[in-house]
Amino acid sequence: MVTVSKKTTMVLKSYHSQGQVLVRDYLLADPFVPYTSVLGGLFACKLVYELSQLIFTFYSKSYSGLTKIQKIEWNNRTMSTIHAIFIASISSYFVFWSDLFSDQHVDDLITFRSSTLSTFSLGVSVGYFVADLTMILWLYPSLGGIQYVIHHSLSAIAVAYSMSSGEGQLYTYMVLISEVTTPEINLRWYLDMAGMKRSTAYLINGVVIFFAWLVARILLFVYMFYHVYLHYDQVIQMHIFGYLLVFVVPSVLAVMNLMWFWKILKGLKKILAKRQ
Repeated sequence: MVTVSKKTTMVLKSYHSQGQVLVRDYLLADPFVPYTSVLGGLFACKLVYELSQLIFTFYSKSYSGLTKIQKIEWNNRTMSTIHAIFIASISSYFVFWSDLFSDQHVDDLITFRSSTLSTFSLGVSVGYFVADLTMILWLYPSLGGIQYVIHHSLSAIAVAYSMSSGEGQLYTYMVLISEVTTPEINLRWYLDMAGMKRSTAYLINGVVIFFAWLVARILLFVYMFYHVYLHYDQVIQMHIFGYLLVFVVPSVLAVMNLMWFWKILKGLKKILAKRQ
């Protein structure tokens, strides 16, 4: 029995060592990171979608009463919520806490800095945008109209370029922080489906969306453009495609954010007026 136990332990250690080598030398090796991260993002989206369907079928009465397309949108929003929490957290870390993009480092240009973690995280986000955009186009316009197609297409292109080239990752992460508003938007939809549109929770959610949107999708974009202005001498040294992406994509998204913000403001005013 002791001999068998030792053999089992040795076999497990062997598999563990082989697994570590596989992850270190292949899956997370620099040349393979973009590919493994995108595939990982796609797999994670599929996993979250299926788990959402399984969990809410058994534990949510509201989910059981939905139509087929509403259930698809419910699961899709669960997927987008998990991605938003992940990428907003990673983005905040790199923008506000990590030394990777610190101005104190003068040995290289800020627009060309990257790391294995920063590249891998962007790859996961690319996987999400590809998965979500595919669902939007496949079921168009049930999961969103042309604005969502434009938003996801531009985001996927910009993030994919930043991931593969290593250029402009700081500005990509600044824009991706805006995903912090996604869980609140999705929660609003869930509350609506649950028949809680007149509840206090729905009102509080609207107020949170207003302030989160103002900070993450308006003020932070202003800060990003100001940062680009201060570091323009470094931005202009990027490849022409990356240079254009730094200006074009955030500008288009900023306009869309302002349009959506106006709708959010009008909706909040309408809810507050009904409460008086």
